[in-house]
Amino acid sequence: MPAWTNSGERLIGCKLVSVFPDNTKLGKPAVHGNYVLMSGDTGETLAVMDGTALTAWRTAAASALAARYLAREDASHLLMVGAGALSAHLVRAHRTVRPITRVTLWNRTRSRAVSTAFALMAAGIETVIADDLETAVREADIISCATLSETPLVRGIWLKKGSHVDLVGAFTPKMREADDAAVRRAFVYVDDRASAAKGSGDIAIPLKNKELRLKDIRGDLFELCRGEAEGRRRKDEITLFKSTGIAIEDLAAAMLVWNQLQ
Repeated sequence: MPAWTNSGERLIGCKLVSVFPDNTKLGKPAVHGNYVLMSGDTGETLAVMDGTALTAWRTAAASALAARYLAREDASHLLMVGAGALSAHLVRAHRTVRPITRVTLWNRTRSRAVSTAFALMAAGIETVIADDLETAVREADIISCATLSETPLVRGIWLKKGSHVDLVGAFTPKMREADDAAVRRAFVYVDDRASAAKGSGDIAIPLKNKELRLKDIRGDLFELCRGEAEGRRRKDEITLFKSTGIAIEDLAAAMLVWNQLQ
């Protein structure tokens, strides 16, 4: 995932990532990666960073950035679906942009949910474990999903008016975390139009089934930040943001780390 900048300090970055879903059975992370930051003037390597940690932080930050435009300003109940490495980052990130006072965690494996909940509570974030996903979704203001699920977990019929859905998993065209009903009911946004339409089943499958058209995607992260796309318009709207992860996010995060070290 290469990216570069010609404005300000000229820099080039590239990330090498491997995804082994079965690593969770071995008690190891499913994702491993390294990020190389290079000078855009000479090509020399400036830093080699932990790509896994960098990806976790930038992914959570992107979801929080989208929530600034899409989640209700008074959203106070966050449901985290999935208890993997990204979950704690997403919880913390969403709490920086919305007045989250209630955090609910759901995971297929309860023991993993318990360990993640303990880690969050140790950081001062009170967390409740949900056993029934439907009930949890129906009550939540923000539903953030970071799983390796190949079939929909979040059903559109469960979404209450005014909720915001943040989909982070489903990084292949055959994987998805929300069903067609969720896409039909929601105003859909993505981090990048080109990659979302091809790289994630949450968007690619509804497009193939004609449940969603490209022109139905209200905006991407670039357009939201530039004011070229309008975010949430009414409190009762349901919004959905699909994050596929783009190289410029990695470079931006790496630049922040690098500049902090100078």
